[in-house]
Amino acid sequence: MRALVIGSGGREHAIVRALLRSVHAPEVLCAPGNAGIAADAECLPEIAADDVEAIVGLAGGRRVDLVVVGPEIALVAGVVDALEEAGIPAFGPSAAAAELEGSKAFAKELMRDAGVPTAGYVLLHSREEAVAEIARASYPAVLKADGLAGGKGVILCAGEAEALAAVDVFFTERRFGATTVVLEEFLEGEELSLLAICDGDNVVALAPAQDYKRIFDGDEGPNTGGMGSYSPVPGFGPAEVEEIVESVHRPIVAAMARRGIPFHGVLYAGLMIGADGAKVLEFNARFGDPETQAVLPRLRSDLIDIFLAARETGGLAGTSAEFDPDWAVTLVLASAGYPESSSSGDPIRGLEAAAELAEVTHAGTAKRDGEIVTAGGRVLNVTALGASPAEARDRAYDAAGRISFEGMQIRTDIAARAVERVPS
Repeated sequence: MRALVIGSGGREHAIVRALLRSVHAPEVLCAPGNAGIAADAECLPEIAADDVEAIVGLAGGRRVDLVVVGPEIALVAGVVDALEEAGIPAFGPSAAAAELEGSKAFAKELMRDAGVPTAGYVLLHSREEAVAEIARASYPAVLKADGLAGGKGVILCAGEAEALAAVDVFFTERRFGATTVVLEEFLEGEELSLLAICDGDNVVALAPAQDYKRIFDGDEGPNTGGMGSYSPVPGFGPAEVEEIVESVHRPIVAAMARRGIPFHGVLYAGLMIGADGAKVLEFNARFGDPETQAVLPRLRSDLIDIFLAARETGGLAGTSAEFDPDWAVTLVLASAGYPESSSSGDPIRGLEAAAELAEVTHAGTAKRDGEIVTAGGRVLNVTALGASPAEARDRAYDAAGRISFEGMQIRTDIAARAVERVPS
């Protein structure tokens, strides 16, 4: 069997590793990949993740049996649609279904129609509209750019001045290019990520995870794509997970099916768990990063079998995903200047030593003159397993301590709350 993974980050490296553990013993390709993925799979660095024509040509020419699409930009670009039209099996939602992530306004309206709990909101279509609504809003409040923003399109605003500044950023800066901005009430509580595999009808929950979005300890500083994660999450066993799936995932899958846009792929619910239960902060239409790096190493079920079954409506009936009881803690090692900028070309030391203690997956790396160097904002992920969160956390930080590169950033509080709640 031959599988092709689309993407170049730590999420894709974790997917590649999970596919290689399959009983199908696949040959794995990755486009474009990175320096770390190249040690596990054949990489095609000349093919961009959103180059639909090139990906279809590659998959057809190499007789690929399954394409797994990682990044949201590729899904929204319609890679899955084009592959399926060419007769090439692909795992992931169609472009129409991926609008659940591609448009926060679409997601909000779908949640309203499906009765899924979420924060109150107003859609702003111009700065003029925004000025009036911002004056009436309660603070703190949250402003979100409607489209894809790489995890950076959310700004928490303490008052009117910050909200107006956020609106100006979203409507005017080229990286956002927003035509709509969502003004949302601020939710208090604790965040939880619950990913599920969907076949257009059935929903198979994966293990819950908790990620850390802000750059600094104590959840301070600007949002990032994610600085670490852990799985499982104290207080969220099978019963609690099923309750969330019943109130969040299944209603969304059913609502999309009624609209004629069945959802096949990963439905990621980013949740706020407050005093009145779980409310949706956001939906993603793909594996989360860095949650995937903590969840997939614990997966006992065969990922290829799950992916293939999810392509067919009803194919997941009677299926569940089984997980190892061990805890997983993932640390993100980021480059100097991240998230505002990133440093590239800095030599990375200690990778082999770290791999003796934990799984090291690559995100923003490249190979130059025979050595691995930084090539992006989030550079590496270090994931360790343990019988308790304390054991997994200690191993992860011990392994990360063996790695060094200029300006390396790492949070020191990943999974600390799990250690406090679960006795060793």
